Amino acid sequence: MMRLGEDQVVNHFPNHYELTRKDLMVKNIKKYKKELDRNGRGSEFDEIVPVTFTLPTDYPLFAEEFRRVEAEQGGRSLWIMKPCAKCQGVGIFLISKISQIKKWASRNGDATGSNQYVVSRYIEHPLLVGGRKFDLRIYVLVAGYNPLRAYIHRQGFARFCTAKYSSNIADVDNVLMHLTNVSVQKQADEYNEEHGGKWHIKNLRLYLQAACGWEMTDRLFQQIRSLIYHSLKACQS
Repeated sequence: MMRLGEDQVVNHFPNHYELTRKDLMVKNIKKYKKELDRNGRGSEFDEIVPVTFTLPTDYPLFAEEFRRVEAEQGGRSLWIMKPCAKCQGVGIFLISKISQIKKWASRNGDATGSNQYVVSRYIEHPLLVGGRKFDLRIYVLVAGYNPLRAYIHRQGFARFCTAKYSSNIADVDNVLMHLTNVSVQKQADEYNEEHGGKWHIKNLRLYLQAACGWEMTDRLFQQIRSLIYHSLKACQS
């Protein structure tokens, strides 16, 4: 990077996978949070990821936390499993019983690299629009890391599930209500090829302003910008 001329650009930063791989992203965010806490700045950074473990490495710790949550919530403990280095919803599934993770562990006991998984506490009460889950696709251009310089594109969008959301344990295998990935949703009979189950982020903001008020909507988008900033700062070093 130091040898680049002023008129030269690159399309990837070295070690960009520290942010784009799920396990490394979680590791860096946890480390960053600890550094802020040590410096008395922990209040600047709320928790932005649910309780998460890397499997199979952290299996004993995960099993302990699973049982703790299960006891605390009267036998209910819902988690989501994601491959560390895959995309488009491939390999993602929900678990509600420790026996499910034991079966997974027996099949993947020596998993390494792209075969590793992260398991996170599932957000059971997400914000819904029309009864459906959605996520946001927001594009960020990182122009420099020293100092950090980044720009958020205005043309992001929201991706919606085709099936209405339910937190019922009986529905954990219904990916159409839990995963917003287009590669998953396009297999549904209800999938609309014309708009692809997407809203422009401007339309989402208008909807939220009408449904939740201007103040709450503005606070939400400020938190999103803060999340982006802190995620980049966590990987800056």
